[in-house]
Amino acid sequence: MSYTKITETPSNHDNLEQLDTAVLLQKMNKEDKKVADAVALAIPQITELVDALAERFEKGGRLFYIGAGTSGRLGILDASEIPPTYGMPHERVVGLIAGGDIAIRKSVEHAEDDSQQAWSDLMVHEMTDLDVVVGIAASGTTPYVLGGIADAKKNGLLTAGITNNPGSPLAEVVDIPIEMNVGPEFVTGSTRMKSGTSQKLALNMISTALMIRIGRVKGNKMVHMQLSNNKLVDRGVRYVAEGLGISYDEAEQLLQKHGSVKEAIAAGKS
Repeated sequence: MSYTKITETPSNHDNLEQLDTAVLLQKMNKEDKKVADAVALAIPQITELVDALAERFEKGGRLFYIGAGTSGRLGILDASEIPPTYGMPHERVVGLIAGGDIAIRKSVEHAEDDSQQAWSDLMVHEMTDLDVVVGIAASGTTPYVLGGIADAKKNGLLTAGITNNPGSPLAEVVDIPIEMNVGPEFVTGSTRMKSGTSQKLALNMISTALMIRIGRVKGNKMVHMQLSNNKLVDRGVRYVAEGLGISYDEAEQLLQKHGSVKEAIAAGKS
């Protein structure tokens, strides 16, 4: 490697097995406090990605995350929360993991080493040049991710990469590199820790800002959320009541009639 693989450098802490629980947790927490600052430095690149996504989404484009292990699971988590939270179809934000769905729960041996599989996984979705592929890899060297990004670029798609090793192969090949140097992990090489946390923060920022930009939030409310359980129905009723300045019962009737917070508020104002 021609760059320093920070995610594999020795932890700032040693003799962990000799520490009591409270000290272990305090030291972990001290390391975790560095994560948000590392993400903040990547905001210009995250901004570029969100703006590009919003432009493409308005024309029917989609967002695809590809990753392996923890990175792949985080992408799937982010994608899976978009339909219930913002009422978007499942196919608009998609997470793919090396090894397929079984790898969400169980490690699939050598799946991340296949540089051809990611594009095969993406092609199932009939990719177009309006789609955006975001590769997630703490190391920045995962073959599944690198191969998928290379093929996406060959086919004219915009690409971005989320990595914790500045100057990595992933950062070098993508159109928009999102590099978050969180330093060595508390347990050496355990990128499910600070690296994973930084990825989760970045993904939250990307998808949430995108949903706001394309009109899925009104004020600060999730007006397109799916009313799929009693808690969410109650939240929706309260949103309608607050938005229209009416009673809970009146808001409940409007929501039941129109089926969404946005439509209920629009009907109440008409």
